[in-house]
Amino acid sequence: MLTEIYSQSNQGYPFNLAEVGGTLFFVAYDETNGYELWKSDGTTLGTVMVKDINSGSSSSLPMYLTAVGNTLFFEADDGYNGRALWKSDGSASGTVLVADPYGSSDGASPLDMLTAVGNTLFFKAYTTTDGVELWKSDGTSSGTVMVKDINSGSGGSNPEKFTAVGSTIYFSANDGMNGHELWKSDGTTSGTVMVKDINSGSSGSSPAELTAIGNTLYFSANDGSNGRELWKSEGASSSTVLVKDIWAGSTGGDPNLFTAIGSTLYFSASDGINGTELWKSDGNSSGTLMVKDIYSGSSSSSIGELTAIGSTLYFRAGDGIHQIELWKSDGTTSGTVMVKDINTNNGVAFLGSGYPSLFTSVGETIYFKANDGVYGTELWKSDGTASGTVMVK
Repeated sequence: MLTEIYSQSNQGYPFNLAEVGGTLFFVAYDETNGYELWKSDGTTLGTVMVKDINSGSSSSLPMYLTAVGNTLFFEADDGYNGRALWKSDGSASGTVLVADPYGSSDGASPLDMLTAVGNTLFFKAYTTTDGVELWKSDGTSSGTVMVKDINSGSGGSNPEKFTAVGSTIYFSANDGMNGHELWKSDGTTSGTVMVKDINSGSSGSSPAELTAIGNTLYFSANDGSNGRELWKSEGASSSTVLVKDIWAGSTGGDPNLFTAIGSTLYFSASDGINGTELWKSDGNSSGTLMVKDIYSGSSSSSIGELTAIGSTLYFRAGDGIHQIELWKSDGTTSGTVMVKDINTNNGVAFLGSGYPSLFTSVGETIYFKANDGVYGTELWKSDGTASGTVMVK
């Protein structure tokens, strides 16, 4: 452990981790400043608060930490402008307000889905005139603008699930006629269009888990016939197709937690026989299969937090013997193993669970928060070995 941010056994609560240029940014609490933006270089001296944005013990509660080049963007409340767009270069003086699309200090939360595409930040924001729509920012107030009023008027299209594929951003949106379907944008009004009406009519297929591998976008969707299943798209209606009906029939395998490693997509899904377990896909029906039945039989292993470092997938799971702990996989059954039993009290559900969460990679190290049953919930890191899985702060 480097040092404790807040010395009480159940406090500190680091969350919203994001890496920018080798520095780990996160949100943490102390009694003096409340929840504010912090950073760490992995050392005690280098783990410091960046800025007390909402001065005093009140919290600015930074959210949606997102790197665009060497700049960190996030939403925060300074106590004057309400929840608005901020950016930081890691210094107090370089942590500044960018824009407040909502234009109010009433504490509303107008921003979400912050996503980098090249040097541009895309996000969704609310205005009383247009509702919730697609916006973009170049880091300046004048360069923070709405891209398109997809659902014309004040209703808003509520764009969600933002994902970059090259210079294009894909997302789910509702134009008021087709329900939530797959859309894409190049940052211009004319280049913001629906890709395909997957569930024909006004119901919408509700695309989710949008994940890029090369020039291919993977996502889950419900076409109204097969339930929620694995789909892929290359940006045209004709290339937007079902990959595999994992749970055969209309029920749907409900694939979730999409994570790419090389040309392989990892995710959780249920085939109706083994419960919800770890799966992988190469984009073909025959190459879409379960990696391992971690909790043997029809029970589910409660997989979560899938995170890639190199060719290794880290995640949390429970095998029925241990509670929810840190696991890793190389894509093979034999190479899918528990890294460390962080909380060794395995007798009662969750009381004996390290319950690692908020996974973030920095170089070859994975950072996360966990509870070892002694110090409460604190910041941890792992190099993929049991001995190298330790509390940081």
